[in-house]
Amino acid sequence: MSVGSVALTGAIPAANGQEKSGSKTTSPVLTNLGGRDPFKKYEPPHIIVKKSGGLVLPPTIQERIDQYKAQKLAAMSARVAAPKPTTAFLLSEIQVVGISRSPRGYAAIIEASPIKLAYVIYPGERFYDGQLVAIEDNRLVFRRETVYSDGKRERSVEMKPLRQATVNALAAAAGAKTATVEAPAAESEKRADKPAADKP
Repeated sequence: MSVGSVALTGAIPAANGQEKSGSKTTSPVLTNLGGRDPFKKYEPPHIIVKKSGGLVLPPTIQERIDQYKAQKLAAMSARVAAPKPTTAFLLSEIQVVGISRSPRGYAAIIEASPIKLAYVIYPGERFYDGQLVAIEDNRLVFRRETVYSDGKRERSVEMKPLRQATVNALAAAAGAKTATVEAPAAESEKRADKPAADKP
């Protein structure tokens, strides 16, 4: 009852949405926050290409060998383990000669092409521009690190096949070609040996 009596007396102001107030009304301004204007032709966003630093070229093999020797002398004087000699070689300078099983797991035999020396390496072995990640049956998997002049470092995966496997594959492909060439020649010789009288 008290609610009904309050409504009848007019104590609660009524909301009239249709009435015009004394102030001047303006049409609402539509703003497009963050989106594009639907009435303009689509323009793709302009992509600003950041100019990254150039590729840092590695030093020459002699400079890398000198760095390795200095690191080895410093390690010997500090009585810590010396770095492996493979830290002076780039991944592009090595060839996989063989893969074998050892008590430590798989081992790979590589040849450093600049100085023609062979090394036995294991997974985790470091190189000047990468690291050996895994040894598989017929290839090695490396993680290559590319350094740019602005300090950015980019890592990628590189696989090096077994050198003899590539030579054997080439020899097998060449052997298959010669076998296909020799087979028709042998058949033509057999036909020449048969007499023509066999034809009915």
